[in-house]
Amino acid sequence: MDTYYSSEKGIQILIRLLKDHQIRKVIASPGGTNMMLNASLMYDGGFEMYSAVDERSAAYMACGMAEESGEPVVLTCTGATAARNYMPGLTEAFYRKLPLLVVTGTQDLRRLGNLYDQVTDRSVYAKDLLVYSAYIPSVRDERDEENAALRINQAISALTLHGGGPSHINLETTYSKDLSVRQLPKAKVVRRIDYGGEFPSLPQGKIAIFIGAHRAFDAETTTAIDTFCANHDAVCFCDHTSGYKGMFRQVDALLQVQDATCLHGIRLLIHLGEISGDHFNMGNRAKEVWRVSEDGQMRDRYGKLTHLFAMNERHFFEAYSEKDVNEGTSFRDACRAEYDACCSNIPELPFSNIWMARQLTGRLPGGSAIHFGILTSLRSWDFFEIPASVNSACNVGGFGTDGTLSSLLGASLVNPGKLFFGVLGDLAFFYDMNALGNRHWGNNVRILLVNNGKGCEFTHYLNPGHIFKERVDPYIAAAGHFGNQSRTLVRDYARNLGMDYFSATSKEEFLAQVDKFVAPELKKSCVFEVFTRDEDENEALRLITSTGMAGDLRFFLKEQVERIVGPKGVDMVKKMLR
Repeated sequence: MDTYYSSEKGIQILIRLLKDHQIRKVIASPGGTNMMLNASLMYDGGFEMYSAVDERSAAYMACGMAEESGEPVVLTCTGATAARNYMPGLTEAFYRKLPLLVVTGTQDLRRLGNLYDQVTDRSVYAKDLLVYSAYIPSVRDERDEENAALRINQAISALTLHGGGPSHINLETTYSKDLSVRQLPKAKVVRRIDYGGEFPSLPQGKIAIFIGAHRAFDAETTTAIDTFCANHDAVCFCDHTSGYKGMFRQVDALLQVQDATCLHGIRLLIHLGEISGDHFNMGNRAKEVWRVSEDGQMRDRYGKLTHLFAMNERHFFEAYSEKDVNEGTSFRDACRAEYDACCSNIPELPFSNIWMARQLTGRLPGGSAIHFGILTSLRSWDFFEIPASVNSACNVGGFGTDGTLSSLLGASLVNPGKLFFGVLGDLAFFYDMNALGNRHWGNNVRILLVNNGKGCEFTHYLNPGHIFKERVDPYIAAAGHFGNQSRTLVRDYARNLGMDYFSATSKEEFLAQVDKFVAPELKKSCVFEVFTRDEDENEALRLITSTGMAGDLRFFLKEQVERIVGPKGVDMVKKMLR
């Protein structure tokens, strides 16, 4: 009978990407779990295929072939001990940095350890064997397809990244006997551009930059970004962890939730930095994403990555320093005009973290720094801009509740003559309150503690926890701990440690104390405890997002549910909401 490509999507995507990356040389060893891959490669006819029964020999053959040709070589074998026999040759390849792409066939890994024959564990390997290893489970849906394509792109990129070496794909098979597929599907190719590589042309259309968490940019890189933006009429969207203070900076959260028209039609988003606490996803608005990072790793936060520039940001932006037909500042000016309009249209907000952020952002003393707790505090302040001379940070790397006070303490010790502010909720404060007992505290720390007696993050309408209504408090929002909004617990603790303490339970009381809190003189570190209600916190968030784009908020909610309970949990929540 005639055979074509396997019906298994993982095999199809792998072959498609091998062709797109122009990898042609294959040394195949016989076996069951790689049978349909070998058959599909044979049918394609575009590969230069060789056979080797002994995998030890096959790996060394690949070393010689890669050395002589200067091209990557694919090795494919089955399960059981076959892959073990690659180890001597892969060790050789590792130390010589030879680009060998090892594709091992595997059964369903749920069989591992359950007495199935020919199922071996490949999750751990010697440090000097591979530069990268990826497991590609059987592809069942669109998300699996996206994951498979990204992991295979990563494995291929690793062959030449930072000198390169052998890379590994552990490809699961379902043993499908269906070889009726005549045409390969399209798969997203991610191109890596290195120093000295050929840079693609910028696409025609609106260009934006988005920066996740990033250390403060030096003056030269800031100038390179500013020049790029001016030459290509681009805007640099940021939150308060982005580290960029240049002329084209624009905080984007308020624009996002208000669905500002300036954000429509973004053709290219250039992605810098690491994890962002800005959950109103800018990547949803762009057609294509380019990432710039010296680590050379393909991190596809938005599912739209097409190019990875493995270099520092300054080099990237200077490479595109030529002027464009779109040069100017119209995009920036439109964003700033809409941002100002959005700010002026915010209705009166209840006493809340967001309301306090609006009062304080313009009052922070020049040259100070501010640290935020994750989620509610950071999001509340991201709606508003802070002075350009104020540095800001948040622990979004691990994104945990713990450690905000300790990070604030550590930063404050580096510059004892500089003011450091901290904004965090009660759960984060009490989680890390032992840091206040550290004897190294100086007189340069001001802490704003927003105490609503629970994890208010779990009760607002954008969080899946809100579906539980009053049942959210005991075990999801952890309400009632730490004195249940005690008026004396933090007061006595702070004062006994030698810190000043003052508090507020209303807007009037807050405004009466705020000048003392932001006074630029270094006198004594303090805790400003503000008692709010979760109903007011939630209403403030609803009001500031109420004119936003419903579709964007639905996406945000769906993403949060999936992050917490997984894709299957989305279906469960949908049923509960009905």
